[in-house]
Amino acid sequence: MLLLLPGGVVGSRGYQSTNLHRDALVMDSHVHMINRQFYLGGDIGDRYQDGQVDLPRLREGGVDAFWFSLTSSEAYYPRRFEVKQTFRLMELALEQIAKNNNMIEVALTGAEVERITRAGKMAAILDLEGGFDLDGDLLVLRALYRMGLRSTMLPAHNYTNNFADSCCDKPRWNGINERGREVIREMNRLGMVINIAHGSNETILQTVAESKDPVLWSHGGFRHFVNTNRSLSDEAARAIASKGGVISIHFGNSFSNPAYYEWRMRHLGETQFGDVSKQLLEIAKIETIEEIDKHLARRQPSKPLAGPPEIMMEMDQILKVFDYGIRLVGEDHLALGIDFDGGVEPPKGMKDVRDYPKITAAFQRHGYSEQRIRKIMGLNLLRLFKQVTRK
Repeated sequence: MLLLLPGGVVGSRGYQSTNLHRDALVMDSHVHMINRQFYLGGDIGDRYQDGQVDLPRLREGGVDAFWFSLTSSEAYYPRRFEVKQTFRLMELALEQIAKNNNMIEVALTGAEVERITRAGKMAAILDLEGGFDLDGDLLVLRALYRMGLRSTMLPAHNYTNNFADSCCDKPRWNGINERGREVIREMNRLGMVINIAHGSNETILQTVAESKDPVLWSHGGFRHFVNTNRSLSDEAARAIASKGGVISIHFGNSFSNPAYYEWRMRHLGETQFGDVSKQLLEIAKIETIEEIDKHLARRQPSKPLAGPPEIMMEMDQILKVFDYGIRLVGEDHLALGIDFDGGVEPPKGMKDVRDYPKITAAFQRHGYSEQRIRKIMGLNLLRLFKQVTRK
């Protein structure tokens, strides 16, 4: 329930939003959807007592549009089930969105984002995290485009595919190869957003150089704060911005809190963030896609790894990340890519998608102008989407 008061909007959790948050276009480039429903059943319109995302809570958080991110996990890759899994996720997403048409619609262009949000609904930009096809088959890509996919990751998440190196796997191509360049040209022709999050530094630089459209780095942090291959180098950030691209900031402690990152590595016994070798060993003997489904269902819903309270970051640390990004590339190239229901360990005081108003309020306390806040909260992403879809 939302109550309108003179000072703004007070949500069901008791915090006060600002008029600016209510009036601004609020858009996030990485929100995990449909994987929970695929593995556990249920409906995106249900209000869950756990997890971080559902449509009722997105509405309460004042979210207007978001990348509706489907995750095709590395577990499907060794047996080459990635194409089948992507189509299964896409079909379920379309069914669920149609079922909840009173709240949400698929947006195929920037103009449709504007139309849908003016009608009081949320706009969903269908996005794939992971490999649509490890070989980069352009016919598969075109078929997904016809179904409504408008954004896809170039590398296969933390796994190097047959045309683009991942950040967290052994390099094979020193970036991208000729097939990778063909995929980029086809995505430009179709009007699809090229998401280079999870790409190696070389993949990012070469993709920016090859693409005639601006590219999206949908979620992550800067190496300046946590120096891992999964984080963005200053060189890559400047390259993305130089072509009009957008860098969306992840709100997880793993990306911007060195103390938490070091604790996580010790706690999990990891040597590199994003290493999927253990996961691939777990499914090495699994033969069928149904067995892989059952194996992955045990990990749903995704749960953040909470560290000791004394090392978890405050919201002020995320503001430092945005300050750094603004100094590095300017306010026209930053956005939100929080990664809710992707295992994100948010700052203290944030729990789920109902907490978006706290971001706007924090920016205001920090002294950001209204124009800057509106750009970061959604206008930069809308500008990119309109440019890529050419509408």
